[in-house]
Amino acid sequence: MKLGFFTMPIHPLDKDWRLSLKEDREAFLLADELGFTEAYVGEHVTDKAENITSCIAFIAWIAAATKQIRLGTGTINMPNTHPAAVAASIAMLDHMLDGRFIFGISPGGLLSDAELFGNLDANRNEMFLEAINQVLDIWSGEPPYNLQGKYWNISTQKTLIKEIGQGYIPGPLQQPHPPIVVTAVAPFSKGVTEAAARGWDPISANFLMPAWVKSHWPKYAEGCERGGRTLDAKNWRVAKSVFVAEDASIAKAYATDSDGPYVNYYRSLFTKLKRNGRIELFKTRRDQPDDEVTLEMVCEKLIIYGTPDSVADQLLAFEDEVGKFGTLLYAGKDWKDPQLGRESMILMAEKVMPQVNAGISKQVSAAE
Repeated sequence: MKLGFFTMPIHPLDKDWRLSLKEDREAFLLADELGFTEAYVGEHVTDKAENITSCIAFIAWIAAATKQIRLGTGTINMPNTHPAAVAASIAMLDHMLDGRFIFGISPGGLLSDAELFGNLDANRNEMFLEAINQVLDIWSGEPPYNLQGKYWNISTQKTLIKEIGQGYIPGPLQQPHPPIVVTAVAPFSKGVTEAAARGWDPISANFLMPAWVKSHWPKYAEGCERGGRTLDAKNWRVAKSVFVAEDASIAKAYATDSDGPYVNYYRSLFTKLKRNGRIELFKTRRDQPDDEVTLEMVCEKLIIYGTPDSVADQLLAFEDEVGKFGTLLYAGKDWKDPQLGRESMILMAEKVMPQVNAGISKQVSAAE
C-alpha cells in the first residue's frame, strides 16, 4: 500500500491566513521529504475555514520546492471556471511539474461557491461533464476549436493567426493528458462507474463511513468492465483521518479534543452536510434515524488515532472491512500544534506504513 496526502484544510476562523497557508505548504513539503507518493489540495472560494481558494495557485507555489511527489488538484470545481481557463492553467502546471501532476476534478460540493458563481440552481453534474469534455477536446484538438456547448462556447476562429501562434491553447506535457481522478462522496456512487468507464480513477473521501467506502469498489469494477479496463485495486485511493503519536494519551487528547483540529474538521463538515440535507453520508446504515447521527458518533467512527502499533492495527482492520486499495491518503488537518502535526506525518511514514505493508504481506502469504 502506498502513502499519499489529501487536504481540504479546515482552519480556525480567526487564524492568520498567512500562517495557515505557510503550514499547509510545510505539510506538502514534509510529505515530499518523507516519500509520500502523491498529494492533493482542495479549493473553495467562499469558505473562511477552508481557505485555499485556488488549488492551481497553491500547487504552482510549491511546485519548484518539491522533488519527487506527484501533486494533484483535489479538486478543480469544474462548473465554477471556464473550461478554456482550466485547460490552459492545467497544461502549464503539468509542464511546471515536469509531468508530476494528477488532474482531480468534480462538480463542486460547496453550495455557497455554487451561489457565488451563479450555478446554485443549475444541473452542476451536466455542467461538469460539458466542462471536462471541452477541456479534453481542447487538448486533443487544433485551433480554432469551435466547441459549442449548452454552457460554454469555445472558439478562436475570428482571431486565429496560426503562423505566429495566436489563438492557440497549449496542451499538457503528459499525453494524451494527465491522469484524471474524481473524489467519490456518495454511497454506491454512480459517478465512480462513469469515471472508471472513461479511464479515470476514484478517491474515496475521508468523511465516509467504511460501509460507503466499501460500496465504491463494485461500482468501480462495473465501470472498468464497461470501459474494457483491467480491474486493479492499486488504482483505488482511499482518504482517512489519522493521527499518530508516540504516547497513546497524547494521541487521544489531540484527536478527541472538542476544540482540536480533528473534531473541528468534522464539526464543520457535519454542520454543512446536515444543513444541506446530506447527513446520510455520516450514517452507518441507510435506515439509521437522523437523530442518531451525532458529531460524537462521527468522530468516533472516522478518526483513527493512537501509537504507531495501534494505528497500524486499525488501518489493517479498516482495509479488511472495505477491501484492498492501492493508496492510503493521509487527510491533512490544521496544525494547532505544529510539532504534533509534523510528528504524526513522520510516524505515519516511518513506523505505521512499514507495519501496515508487513501485515498485508503476511495476509497474502497466508492466503497462498
